[in-house]
This record gives sequence, C-alpha cells and structure tokens, in this order.
Amino acid sequence: MSDAQRCGLIAIVGRPNVGKSTLLNALVGQKISITSRKAQTTRHRITGIRTREQTQFIFVDTPGFQTRHNNALNRSLNKTVMGLVGDVDLVLFMVQAGQFTLADAKVLSLLKPGIPTVLVANKLDCIGRRQELAGWLKDMSQRHDFTEWVPMSAKDPKHVDRLLTVCEKHLPEQAWWYGADELTDRSERFLASEIIREKLFRLTGDELPYTSTVVIDQFEEEPGRSVERMVRIAATLVVERDSHKAMIIGEGGERLKRIGTEARVELEKLMGAKVFLQLWVKVRSGWADDEARVRSFGYE
Repeated sequence: MSDAQRCGLIAIVGRPNVGKSTLLNALVGQKISITSRKAQTTRHRITGIRTREQTQFIFVDTPGFQTRHNNALNRSLNKTVMGLVGDVDLVLFMVQAGQFTLADAKVLSLLKPGIPTVLVANKLDCIGRRQELAGWLKDMSQRHDFTEWVPMSAKDPKHVDRLLTVCEKHLPEQAWWYGADELTDRSERFLASEIIREKLFRLTGDELPYTSTVVIDQFEEEPGRSVERMVRIAATLVVERDSHKAMIIGEGGERLKRIGTEARVELEKLMGAKVFLQLWVKVRSGWADDEARVRSFGYE
C-alpha cells in the first residue's frame, strides 16, 4: 500500500435490531451510537470516525429501514436510509449469520448497483458449526453481487480489525476530512439526547412505544469551581399518553430518577465534565403522525 492518505464514507445498513449500532461503536472504538433491544432506537444518521494509520474511516449508521408503520416519523427515517445508501464509497450490509428474513430482503432491495457491498454476517458465535453456513452463503451470493463477506462477532476485537482491513481497500486515496482524534461529527447536545433516550428505553422495556422522544431544552457550560468543566442539561421526555408518563416516572419518581442517574454517569464519562441533569416528562399525543412536529423535534 502507498503512503497516501485514504478516506471515505461507509454506510452500515440492515434491518432494525440486527446489531448495527453495536458494530458502529466497535468500529469507532467508543460508544457514539445508542443501543437497545427495542427496534427503532437509531433515528438519525450518526457519523462515527476511526483513524488508523493512513486511513480515515467515516461510518454512517442508518436507522433500520421501517416497514411496519407508515407514519410521519417512519417516512422521515426511511428517507434518511434511501438518501444515504446512494452517496457512500462502501456499504456494509449486516445480517445475522445463517438467517435472511423478509425485513432483510426489503433493505437489500434498496442497495444501488455499482457501490461495493460487503456482506457482514454478525453473531457468528450463535452458529454451532461453520460448515452450516456454506449453503446460506451460496444463497446470499445469488441474491446480490457482494464484493466479499466477513463473518464476525462485533464483540471480538480481532473480527473488528479484520473488517476495518477489508473496508480500507475500498476507500479512495484522498486527504482526511476530520482530525485524527475526532470520533463523531454530532454535537454533545445531540449525544446527550441520544443517551437519555437509550436509558429511557432500557429502563422501561417493551412497555413503552418507540414514539417516545427526548428534546433538549437547555445545554449550557458553566465555569466549574472544583472541576474543569461543568455542563447543565435540561431535557423533556415526550410521550403520547398519560399512562406512558406514569410508567416513566415510576413509583415515587424512582424510575425517572434512575433514568437520570444512568444518563448522567454516562454523559460525564463521554464529555469529561461534571453534568447536572434535569428531566421532565410531557404528554404530546399524536406527535409521530404530525409532520411539522416530527421536524420540530429534530428529525429531518
């Protein structure tokens, strides 16, 4: 390989809940995308940046393509996916090793010919015998002209390294777009809303519909007396019904307190700052069906 710098855009695509955010965090080497078992956790195009030797990898994590509900929120999400897969240097199409569902097929049908696509077979640790994959691979190669395939477990650093090496050769020789130590192009304010939303979903389980969102009302740095950085954050958790509000607050406010504590601890680590976090819960029924409100909450 020459000494020239390489740099390019890599989209991670796949059905909801296949492990895209976990993979993005592993590739970047730090958590920048939220993960939860609830489908539909990722709602924005998050850029993760990894610089290794002469190559800068710029990863875009797409929302899982939504096929179930046709409301304003999902139309906005699907538009993001469609716009994204057309303007990248490489696509990582992620599926669970040995599986191919209708939801996988719908995402695969969006991929444009002419963009190199790597088949990433995730959760390899769930497959008993490797030879079971031969028939599946043959089947996959008939569905799409994949450039190559990479079996992996996103939790294994060796697998992650190997995937980066595969990606590298598909990126154009050009100057880096970001500094060598940058990890994401999203603001701390945005990351704060994502992390609060992750805790919200993690701590309410499947009871809470995914149409709950987080709006940051205040994000201010203050001079710290005993610490270098102090950030004050106030956020509103927006839900559709009174029953959802009660669920989030929990008995004696316990659950809301826990959401706040877990989010604050993680934000302090991520931002290297002392964080004061205040949370409120408000009911806005029908917001996910209202185009203007979807936009006002920051979805494109």
